[in-house]
Amino acid sequence: MMKSTFKLAGNLALTLALAAAGIGAANAADKVKVGLMLPYTGTYAALGTAITNGFKQFVDENGGKLGGREVEYFTVDDESNPAKATENAKKLVSRDKVDVLVGTVHSGVALAMAKVARDTKTLMIVPNAGANDLTGPLCSPYVFRSSFSAWQPSYAMGEALAKKGIKNVATVTWKYSFGEESVAGFKEAFEKGGGKLVKEMTLPFPNVEFQPFLTEIASAKPDAVFVFFAGAGAAKFVADYAAAGLKNSIPLYGPGFLTDGNLGAMGGAGEGLLTTLHYADGLTNAKDAAFRTKYAQTYKLQPDVYAVQGYDAAQMYEAGLKAAGGDPEKKEDVIKGMESAKIDSPRGAFTLSKAHNPVQDIYMRQVKGDQNVMLEVVSKSLEDPARGCKM
Repeated sequence: MMKSTFKLAGNLALTLALAAAGIGAANAADKVKVGLMLPYTGTYAALGTAITNGFKQFVDENGGKLGGREVEYFTVDDESNPAKATENAKKLVSRDKVDVLVGTVHSGVALAMAKVARDTKTLMIVPNAGANDLTGPLCSPYVFRSSFSAWQPSYAMGEALAKKGIKNVATVTWKYSFGEESVAGFKEAFEKGGGKLVKEMTLPFPNVEFQPFLTEIASAKPDAVFVFFAGAGAAKFVADYAAAGLKNSIPLYGPGFLTDGNLGAMGGAGEGLLTTLHYADGLTNAKDAAFRTKYAQTYKLQPDVYAVQGYDAAQMYEAGLKAAGGDPEKKEDVIKGMESAKIDSPRGAFTLSKAHNPVQDIYMRQVKGDQNVMLEVVSKSLEDPARGCKM
């Protein structure tokens, strides 16, 4: 009798242990695995942190879940290094088995990530990198963007300056895909409006030795200068431009990355600068007010465009998961849900083009103190032409 009782108790204990193990495995399987591949060191470190903060803020507002499932994060510092991008992305996909890749800032890194996403049929959301090819010739059903194309804010600025009657412009940018595409977008619109580029200058990324270019600008005396720089490099260019005595004689313009997230580092040199972007301080929609309040409370910082793009990357994925009943394995349903979503963004509501790029308003902004204040909408619902996309 005693032996039978012990045997029964042992079987019951084994059954309960196996059940507990099964529940643990099921819970692990039920989690959504998010791979954050972003820069956390170097020139773009602050941008990577802001994107991460924004993404996690939406998840926290959603009860710590996406598609009704708890979220497990896998984080990689991509170092803004294209040479390491393929290996890093493959680790997240093959080793960590992430359901979605979120990244990145540097366009060269993002292009390598996108190839891995296409080859492995892994969903990818780009929360910043604006390389036109991502939603152009290299577009894919698996690759989405929550940010912009290089063409969008720069084209809008080209239109605006041409309408303003400016005729001759010099340009400066880092020599990599996003910088060159930004200048090309500006040039397309500016020349269409009757303007002319009198000098096009480049320097290697992330070089910040700007003095030779400032000397050339002073000598050429264009009506204005258009540049693409971002992060710490942008702060230094703006400060150097003002120190060279050019700010008051030759107006400086650029897409909003020139002054986003780095005004404090400029020491006041950015005051009055005009930039174009899909986000600005002083927007009046309720979503932005709630977003900014929560972000400031959580991170003790004011959010910038990078935080918004991270937040919206999470919103987009949530829309896809909802359409798939919360199951990230139902990729076709997730994709369809994201494609048809209207995102209630802090920047203003937007939809996605057939190439998976936001169709969005572009604002003219002016630096006032520590803010990029919205002056007006210069391009309404601007859609990237997605040249070469065959999806």
